[in-house]
Amino acid sequence: MSRIAVLGAGAWGTAIALTLSRRGGHQIVLWSHSGQEARTIRSARENTLFLPGFPLPPDIVVTADDSDISGAEIVVSVIPSEFLRPTLARLRPHLHPGPIIVSATKGVEDNSFLRMTEVIAEALAGKFALEPPTISLDPGGSAYLSPVQTTGVFSSEGSISALPIGAFSGPSFAIEVAQGQPTAIVTAFSDPAVAARIQSEFSSETLRLYTSSDVIGVELGGALKNVIAIAAGVAAGVGLGHNSTAALITRGIAEITRLAVACGGKRETLAGLSGVGDLVLTCTGSLSRNRTVGEALGKGRKLPEVLESLGGKVAEGVRTSRAALGLARQHNVEMPITEQMELILNNGKDPREAIRELMLRPGKHEH
Repeated sequence: MSRIAVLGAGAWGTAIALTLSRRGGHQIVLWSHSGQEARTIRSARENTLFLPGFPLPPDIVVTADDSDISGAEIVVSVIPSEFLRPTLARLRPHLHPGPIIVSATKGVEDNSFLRMTEVIAEALAGKFALEPPTISLDPGGSAYLSPVQTTGVFSSEGSISALPIGAFSGPSFAIEVAQGQPTAIVTAFSDPAVAARIQSEFSSETLRLYTSSDVIGVELGGALKNVIAIAAGVAAGVGLGHNSTAALITRGIAEITRLAVACGGKRETLAGLSGVGDLVLTCTGSLSRNRTVGEALGKGRKLPEVLESLGGKVAEGVRTSRAALGLARQHNVEMPITEQMELILNNGKDPREAIRELMLRPGKHEH
């Protein structure tokens, strides 16, 4: 039995806790940054704000007590990108003796332009030696952690520890995962044995996990698709049809792939679940918050009003647009759709003018 801590009691964090509970075989802690939020969820045994209608089983411990995450073998971070670094600084003393950390946040950090696994590594630097533990495969193919050896690397606090960090992404609306609808995602770690461990611990009859060693590609596919989804929403909001959406999705994956490859990711990753799969879902699904934001902007509503209407839920693409462009400039990569979305979101550009400029760009060869 594994002890798993899910950091972040929003819709996605709650859905992950629910699917782990249904699978069985785990001790599950759902951690909230807010004591009031945790008390409300515990009292109702339901996340009435972010994921109403799904009772929480007794085996999910809901808490805002930082010490309750101590001893977790696996930590799933579902903290919004804006708050990830300060939250980890708060939780840092309680993360021991070196869990596997799975990032399920889809974003890029402002100013630093770092992916979420990079932010986690920086935030916890010195607390743990950033080296994976020894993981072996038993004869049946299941992965298991070997005991930490006394010859391990000492952290600044003097304890022997190790910290593998990976990503968890793919086409997955929280409410459908909570409903138990069949869902396929991908988990990426540089060490295939760690990815196999997460695959084994999380897979169930309703959640199918594939593994990857391409952390960069998986993370950037999950983060950048949110910006393209805003563009798809803008197109719908101004009254454009299916042709326009198809064009945005196709050219969107082209610019996502360009940046991911320039950053060291693999082209084939972006043709998979965390690339095309997640992009299609987020650009076309009515449950997509990023598409919803774009559609409202296309209809002439102002961004502050649109974000307030989300009721505390996060549309990561709004923050990711600027960070993605910063990362693209670092690597000299052209991202025209992302550039126009950033101008709409942060400069108040008219959505129709943005679409017009995209259509009037100089003609190019497709590949």
